[in-house]
Amino acid sequence: MRDRIDGLFKSCTADGRLRAVAASVCTSEGIVYAGAFGQRAPDGPDMTVDSVGRIASMTKAITGTAAMQCVERGQLSLQAPAGDVCPFLAEVQVFQGFANNGEPVLRPPKRPVTLQNLLTHSSGFVYDIWNPDAGELHAKLGLPPFFLGQKRSLQQPLMFDPGDRWEYGIGIDWVGQMVEAVSGLSLEDYFARHITGPLGMRDTAFASTAAMQAKAIAMLARMEDGRLVVPPEPDLPAAEREYDAGGGGLISSAADYIRFLQMILCRGELDGVRILEEKTVEQMARNHMAELRVTPLPSRNKALSMDAEFFPGDEKSWGLTFQINEVPGFTGRSKGTLMWAGLSNCYFWIDFAKDVAGVFVSQSLPFADPICLDAYFGFEALVYEHLS
Repeated sequence: MRDRIDGLFKSCTADGRLRAVAASVCTSEGIVYAGAFGQRAPDGPDMTVDSVGRIASMTKAITGTAAMQCVERGQLSLQAPAGDVCPFLAEVQVFQGFANNGEPVLRPPKRPVTLQNLLTHSSGFVYDIWNPDAGELHAKLGLPPFFLGQKRSLQQPLMFDPGDRWEYGIGIDWVGQMVEAVSGLSLEDYFARHITGPLGMRDTAFASTAAMQAKAIAMLARMEDGRLVVPPEPDLPAAEREYDAGGGGLISSAADYIRFLQMILCRGELDGVRILEEKTVEQMARNHMAELRVTPLPSRNKALSMDAEFFPGDEKSWGLTFQINEVPGFTGRSKGTLMWAGLSNCYFWIDFAKDVAGVFVSQSLPFADPICLDAYFGFEALVYEHLS
């Protein structure tokens, strides 16, 4: 397996399809593959498995784990109104459309937002990257760009009633706010005390340390001709981060993240440290949106994301922070496999049936870049070929 995966990634970095990639695979018994290829920056140092980068929405699974720890303690409830914990969620309105004068029309939701809605992306909160009405609405309301890290950007109207459909969005950022509210800790401190610290994930944080900065991977952009280049610095006003973004704010490495995945694969415990109860992991790995299904994400900003859907045409549901394959995948993954990804073309999967999990870390935009996806799925397929 090692030779074939190494060969794939060496080929991809040699011909420029990828500039930098790190990957790791584990079973419940331990790490069975780890490798890094390319350079952290153009003409820079070589990649290592502990090179760090922004893992974006792969943060969500860790935030969901924090929330489920709070559920285990009785501090949070999946079904209670989330507004009982975060007052804005009791006041949030649903967008109905624009009036003739161009002003947004809002109304109260038919039912309250719950933690379960937030964890399954069925709350009504969306990302404007994939929702054209949301972009126009947020501009009308004067909401700051989401990536500036200002709390005001979270105070968006819902785009549909909670529980009506699935659409990817900022719900898990609100989950992070709920964890902070009931724990009395910042999300950074909560993770360090209850998840990343106990798991020995020393290079996983919202704010990078000097040691992390010394091994940071440069973010690149894919040009129309396929080249990867360093993007120009955005002309944006300086802003202090006002909160720890539970939906996408972490910096981490393949070496760290595989420990988190192995903990989930081992049903909540790793190296004698229990993070979640076994029954909680089983609960997280089940469909929690009934008959609703995951739908494609058509992009409205091709610089940040291509149109996105993993395993197009296959039925997919959502657990408590994870997408779930409802049928076996073409790579060899089992029905019931958990997965998700990060905007910077980072990807992971967890397959309980075949006792394997893996992570792929790169740093490039746009998300769902076909070249990155080909490399990721090729990597995953080689793992399953070895297992079979």
